[in-house]
Amino acid sequence: MTTLPNCPNCNSEYTYEDGNLFVCPECAHEWNLAIEAEQDEKEKIVKDANGTVLKDGDAVTVIKDLKVKGSSSTLKIGTKVKSIRLVDGDHDIDCKVDGFGPMKLKSEFVKKA
Repeated sequence: MTTLPNCPNCNSEYTYEDGNLFVCPECAHEWNLAIEAEQDEKEKIVKDANGTVLKDGDAVTVIKDLKVKGSSSTLKIGTKVKSIRLVDGDHDIDCKVDGFGPMKLKSEFVKKA
């Protein structure tokens, strides 16, 4: 028995196949797995803590005190970071913080300024 993917909209496990589409009976969402996989590869969407989509060159603000690995100092809440660059990986923001230098941040700890 093949395992069908959960619905990307409501995460329901009761999906079924209808031709080349997958259908969710709970929320009526239909999707083509091959097309969605191609779209995910083409553009990775990075969202901040509030769910706002980030893009290269945006300015963000840190929403939580962050310990800087390898240093005794802390990146304080409210620190503004300009000209971010989105990268792949666990830490998806590459930036330069005034007073700290180059740094990688997670998008879940910033909000768009």
